[in-house]
This record gives sequence, C-alpha cells and structure tokens, in this order.
Amino acid sequence: MGTTGVGGADSGGAVIWVTGLAEAGKTTVARELVRQLLQRGRQPILLDGNEVRTALGMMTSGFDRESRIKTSMTYARLSQLLAEQGHLVVVATISLFHEVQRHNRENQPDYFEVLLDVPVEELKRRDSKGIYSENEDKDVVGIGQSAEFPTDPDLVVTNYGDVDPKAAATMIRLAHEQRLPSAVA
Repeated sequence: MGTTGVGGADSGGAVIWVTGLAEAGKTTVARELVRQLLQRGRQPILLDGNEVRTALGMMTSGFDRESRIKTSMTYARLSQLLAEQGHLVVVATISLFHEVQRHNRENQPDYFEVLLDVPVEELKRRDSKGIYSENEDKDVVGIGQSAEFPTDPDLVVTNYGDVDPKAAATMIRLAHEQRLPSAVA
C-alpha cells in the first residue's frame, strides 16, 4: 500500500469508502456511521460526493463517464490526503469505476471498501430526485452508464428490507473495527 503524504502509512489514518448506485443510501448510512464513530470517541471526516462537488465548485462538471472518473479521482486524492495526515475519512460516493477502486486499494491508508447493494426496484421506489424515471437523462450510472461494481469489496451491505441505515452503519463500523486492531473500540 503506497502512501507518501504527511504522516505516511503509519499515520493512523483510514478511509472507509461507501459506494453504491444512486439512492442506495450512501449519504444516510455514512452520516449514521460518522455519528456512531463520534460516540465512540473518534473524530471522522465525512466527504459526501454531492457536498464535495458543491464545495469545490464542481456542480457544473459533466456526468459523462470521463467527467465522473475525474470527479471520483478528486474524492480519492482528497480522502487520501486527509487519511495520510491521520484522519479517519468516511467517503460516500457512487464512483463505480475499477480504475478508481484500484487507485484506492494501492494508495489509500487502511482502505476499507463498502458496497451498498440495493435492488433496482428498491432504488426506483426511493427515487427522490427522479433520476430513475423514464423521462430523465440516461447518463445515470447503472442505467445509461455501466456500473463497475467492486470486484472484492471489504464488505457488502444489503441496505434495504430489514436493514435500516443504523444497522448498516453498525455493520460497517464493527467490520472496520475488527479489521483494524488499533481502532478505538
């Protein structure tokens, strides 16, 4: 695992990368995960894809494949920079590209990849932004653009049915704590 920033590989930083299709619950689960981590004495930083796009003035960036990869790599480099400085970073983003996943595995300190798996029927039911409607632009990952789901995620959470955001976040937190013996229990 290559890290070169301030703090380096032994900085104590980590990245929990929560990915999935639109409406899979990434932001909701990540916010709950951050809340649980705060209760346990951790000081995580949340990087939500939509919020980062807004903060960096990237809202006019395109949603074609090339633009999405560029945006995803921005999230990857930002989370890496923060983790290398000793921060626990929780990232909530679609970013379903093998090249981004590969980059993260090779460069992120203590990288922990989580896929929120939700059936398309449930995603359509949750569709608060109308992105799955027949009248919308099909530049949507999973519809007009193919989704490159992680080939070997550290954890897959089926985030629907009996699993609510609190349960999903708890599964992620516990799996991450078990993997990292130095994590605050």
